[in-house]
Amino acid sequence: MGRKIRVVVVDDSALVRSLLTEIINREPDMLCIGAANDPLQAREMIRNLNPDVITLDVEMPRMDGIDFLGRLMRLRPTPVVMISTLTERGAEVTMRALELGAVDFVAKPRIGLASGMTQLAAQITDKIRIAAQARVHRLVAPAPGPEGQAPAGAPARPGLIGRLSTEKIIAIGASTGGTEAIREVLTRLPADCPAIVITQHMPPGFTTSFAARLNGLCQMTVKEARDGERILPGHAYIAPGGTQFHLGRSGANYVAVVDDGAPVNRHKPSVEVLFKSVAAQVGRNACGIMLTGMGDDGAAALREMRDAGSYNYVQDEASCVVFGMPREAIAHGAADEVLPLREIAGALLARLGSGADRQHNRI
Repeated sequence: MGRKIRVVVVDDSALVRSLLTEIINREPDMLCIGAANDPLQAREMIRNLNPDVITLDVEMPRMDGIDFLGRLMRLRPTPVVMISTLTERGAEVTMRALELGAVDFVAKPRIGLASGMTQLAAQITDKIRIAAQARVHRLVAPAPGPEGQAPAGAPARPGLIGRLSTEKIIAIGASTGGTEAIREVLTRLPADCPAIVITQHMPPGFTTSFAARLNGLCQMTVKEARDGERILPGHAYIAPGGTQFHLGRSGANYVAVVDDGAPVNRHKPSVEVLFKSVAAQVGRNACGIMLTGMGDDGAAALREMRDAGSYNYVQDEASCVVFGMPREAIAHGAADEVLPLREIAGALLARLGSGADRQHNRI
């Protein structure tokens, strides 16, 4: 056996600390090397023990988890899995944690904590394993711009494409690290961008906050997809957590199909489900984007999109938090271009603006 993944647990609940320690220590490839009841105790523990992964509660005494996470990612970047409460506030705070650099999160149950955490054991340990492989970066506060202007380094306000296309569809799939990758792409796209359909692996209760956060940052309208609604240019539609999201047709219009379909590749929502529907319904009028994530969900279907005439962009390894789904998409021959995250939106806009999408030329 190789070296074990060394984990520090940070939670103000003695019960949660005990449960997480037991869950972690049952796994042959990981070890809980410390459990702290607040961030100040955790700070010393992390300094002395140098863990591979930290599990971090949000609401704790003396310093909340978000403040602690921000300091940690500025001073000592370490993979973090947040332990979040499944509430509206918990979801909003979790989105902030992912923005600050947390790799992923687990939504702990509000009732039946002991039995609920036991049921989540496989999910918790899977996410710890993924976090141990993740690339985390030092958090750098953006330099303030001149008064009344955006901070230095913020995406430039995207200019309009100049035409609305009701035929073109952009499909995005992502998993671990995807919330920030999706933000990076969408904030660089203009208000009149063709419609975008998105599957980000996320449980029920969190995609509402995710969509609301993006809607406040983007020129496009960003919302959760609703079953039967028309897919419109200038809008981005996010698969609701715990559902399957497909693209359908009603006459000449694209419509959202949101249902309670079975998990695919263990995921609900699944990128595979969305991309297969785009291949079937949109074909050569589609562009596909595969972003950071663990596993192979969507790789085969992205190849189906390409075979149907789609032009596809895949995030490169250096800019991924986890290079699993993009690697598999490349291995399946699904990529037309492999690009750093910050270049994907620009490449897409250049293609849309040049008319290359209408000519269906491979670059």
